[in-house]
Amino acid sequence: MRLVLILLALLAAPLPAFSEPTFFPARNGNADAPVLVVYSSLDEPLARPMIKGFQEANQDVALRYDEMLTGEVYDRIVRETDAGEKTADFAFSSAMDLQVKLSNDGYAQRSDLPMSDRWPAWANWRNTAYALTFEPAVFVYHKPSFKGEKPPASRADFVDYLKRQGEKVYGRIGTYDIERSGVGFLFMARDQEQFGDIWTVIQAMGAAGVKLYSTSSAILERVADGRFVLGYNILGSYAADWASRHPDVGIVLPKDYTVVMSRIGLVPQAAANPELGRRYLAFFMSKEGQTIMARELQIAAVSPNTARTMSALLGAQLKPVPVSPGLMVYLDQVKRARLIARWNEVLRTQ
Repeated sequence: MRLVLILLALLAAPLPAFSEPTFFPARNGNADAPVLVVYSSLDEPLARPMIKGFQEANQDVALRYDEMLTGEVYDRIVRETDAGEKTADFAFSSAMDLQVKLSNDGYAQRSDLPMSDRWPAWANWRNTAYALTFEPAVFVYHKPSFKGEKPPASRADFVDYLKRQGEKVYGRIGTYDIERSGVGFLFMARDQEQFGDIWTVIQAMGAAGVKLYSTSSAILERVADGRFVLGYNILGSYAADWASRHPDVGIVLPKDYTVVMSRIGLVPQAAANPELGRRYLAFFMSKEGQTIMARELQIAAVSPNTARTMSALLGAQLKPVPVSPGLMVYLDQVKRARLIARWNEVLRTQ
């Protein structure tokens, strides 16, 4: 219960809704103020508290917020840079692999900031790409379906439950479609690295008639109304948001290991105003910025609260995805195809 309350307080995140670029004038009223250009996959209404906090501390800076899909953030920076044009001053995206690829391929520049040396080693790639959030993959469950029985607390428990319940839960299990969901593929790839018996889990879900979706909301909606009894590897920020609004949704941080993903911020190499980009990144990493992230954006922050609190409670159970070139393995089309092919084959094996 304590862990669930932490999630509800610090991990809840509304679903993204994409919009046109938004302009925020400088607070000092200067119409000719320098403009910080942000490319981000975070929906603009959710980002407003961070923008407000930054502009209160930097009243001489205007800001243009370009909200787009994660793939568009990557493609636009690469396209504009390769064309010799200027691009965003700051990029913020949940596509960890694409953000690290930008850094590794020379599309991001080094940002030596006041918090750089104190940032967790796993969350900082050569001072060019920084993890700024701390979002676990969780089990979700329909509370009324578990009256008199505890929900699975580990992957072994998950398999045991599916085998014991059999036809009773057939077709009432949900997880991401790893062919269509980037975060679903990331979590599955990490499962394969962390858990030697992961294919037993996938086979058990296949035998239980698991349903696959590309979005968190499709799974959580069905858990909330009882059509599903369990959801596997659901992004904790979205799960906590649903749990805060739907009392029948329960959350479990798997005790064998809990994968943690992050949204990554960087300053592009071809930024028109890189110093403004660094100022915005430094604000994200500051105590004030991370507090805004956790309390007002309601997305778990790397520092100062959520990661430390969860690490103190869960220790080695947490398995953050390191910000490193290792993430680019997930972009290797041959390896990706092999993993997806095995996934589909095992799901079909009864």
